[in-house]
Amino acid sequence: MPDRPATAGHGASQALAAIHAAALEARGCRACDLWKRATQTVFGEAEAAELPRVMLVGEQPGDMEDRAGHPFVGPAGGVLDRGLEAAGIDRRKAYVTNAVKHFKWEQRGKRRLHKKPSSEEVRACRPWLDREIAILKPRLIVCLGATAAQALLGPAFRVTVSRGQVLEGLGTHLMATVHPSSILRAEPGDRDAQFEAFVADLKKARTWLGA
Repeated sequence: MPDRPATAGHGASQALAAIHAAALEARGCRACDLWKRATQTVFGEAEAAELPRVMLVGEQPGDMEDRAGHPFVGPAGGVLDRGLEAAGIDRRKAYVTNAVKHFKWEQRGKRRLHKKPSSEEVRACRPWLDREIAILKPRLIVCLGATAAQALLGPAFRVTVSRGQVLEGLGTHLMATVHPSSILRAEPGDRDAQFEAFVADLKKARTWLGA
């Protein structure tokens, strides 16, 4: 495991202030059309007043995140929280974000259901993710699901083939696992096993970080 690179010209407070400034700027992003139907931009967050060693990157905010303005606060966020706790990772000390910062959805009756963002929409949002990475310089980026993994590791990357492996890239290290929402969609009989596999991946991340 490499030493953590210094954040050039930034201490923790300066870096987190830079993230806050980027989040404010992203509120006005019009790089794709998703902003037209979303309630608001949902930028990344970290609770602790220190530089996070690990960055967790999902696909996009869901319905509850879109309404609340915070990442991973809905049902998938609950699975993520349980997984992190079981793996011994303090979410408050992680930076949680998404590859796409606006909720893409389709109407089904009274419900707004998730719709997978297109590759063009992922590319349009990539500068914000790059900015988060450049400011925070995490030791490890954990990609949650295929959209995040392919955004950062290339379109040929397959989570089913390489999940749990620590790879080099973007001047740091990356690991991919499933998105917590996939566990919610699993058959009831498979859900516990899939959650345990998810926790096992997160434990690999914790071990690699030396936590």
